[in-house]
Amino acid sequence: MFLKNSKFRINHNGKDNFFVRNLGVLLSVVVLLVVFSSGVYAGKFLFLYKNKQFELKQLVDKDAQPDFVVADTVDFKMFWDVWGKIKKEYVHAPIDEMTMFYGAMQGMAASLGDPYTLFFPPTVAEEFKQDLAGEFNGIGAEVGIKDEQLIVVAPLADSPAEKAGLLPGDKILAIDSKDTKGIALEYAVKQIRGKDGTSVKLLISRKNLETAKEIEVVRSKIVIKSVQWRMENDLAYVQILQFGNDTKKEFDDAVKKIILKNPEGIIIDLRNNPGGFLDAAVAMAGEWVPDKPVVYERYSGQDTGLTAYGKGRLKDFKTVILINKGSASASEIVSGALKDYNKAILVGEKTFGKGSVQDYTEYKDGSALKMTIALWLTPNGTSIDGEGIEPNYVVEYTEDDYKNGEDPQLSKAKELLKNY
Repeated sequence: MFLKNSKFRINHNGKDNFFVRNLGVLLSVVVLLVVFSSGVYAGKFLFLYKNKQFELKQLVDKDAQPDFVVADTVDFKMFWDVWGKIKKEYVHAPIDEMTMFYGAMQGMAASLGDPYTLFFPPTVAEEFKQDLAGEFNGIGAEVGIKDEQLIVVAPLADSPAEKAGLLPGDKILAIDSKDTKGIALEYAVKQIRGKDGTSVKLLISRKNLETAKEIEVVRSKIVIKSVQWRMENDLAYVQILQFGNDTKKEFDDAVKKIILKNPEGIIIDLRNNPGGFLDAAVAMAGEWVPDKPVVYERYSGQDTGLTAYGKGRLKDFKTVILINKGSASASEIVSGALKDYNKAILVGEKTFGKGSVQDYTEYKDGSALKMTIALWLTPNGTSIDGEGIEPNYVVEYTEDDYKNGEDPQLSKAKELLKNY
């Protein structure tokens, strides 16, 4: 949730845990379900991490119903009747009860029709956490469901996906010749992820392609360094690949070096950045807008602002932010805040439009529920969920530009800073 750290609570059994070390709060566009062989990437959502003490034996009393269930609308006897009938009569016996149980939980989450609300069985939940460490085996691309279609949100820089030619917005029509129509996001990851050195074939549809194109991607180990920067003449260029575990420190180190260079302007590249940790995004925005609300959370009709208590070291530098349709969630928070406060000019294409908040609850058996609980808004009160953020200057970056080694969006940013 979008909460100040003082209000954030984590209940855990005491074991060292990645979520605990990172305040448990994340943002993102979509589950990185296909990228990594180790599983689902948690970093691309906003979460409030919880731990619940739960065991299957609590369900022994089949007729018991919790207080929040309205007795005359839900008949759990029917649930147990179906359970028993499957156990006794299904042709492919024996049936694994835990598989049935987790399947029922997944079905409940899926019934909401929300691609960001998912139930993870223990193995998937564990993979989900492991992927946050920053090293993966996979194709290096974020995917999601948009308009009921499996799409590529963004290939990571220098990843197998990028090298194979996958682009943001590509529609994935088939995975290894299997149709993806109506596919669940968690099932997509099982089809695309795999061991280092193995390959997966994706049938891709995109604008300017008359027919679908099959792209084969060889999986490999992916190591993500979230912040990369360099000086280009008298301008500082900073690329943020994701808002991950080390982004705050990496960005802080970059800012210190940039200040010593005293550039005429700064270019922040958030293209194809699918999101990450909330605190990293807020800390980054705080370098331009200290002591001001960076984002608002809308929950149960009330808006709560999250203030960036940053150092404001970059507030006097001319800044341009590069965005595209692969920029999502945490990227949209930073770009939206700096745009609203007139601290940066946005160049590129409209962003993805992921403006919802997820609560992440882990249960004693290792399973987990990720559920949408709120929306977030820019400082001006604008909701971008499903809409995205419009740039100040719309500049396309075509496939031909990519093949020819040209970057018209970056060129426009340099032009604007020179004539600021």
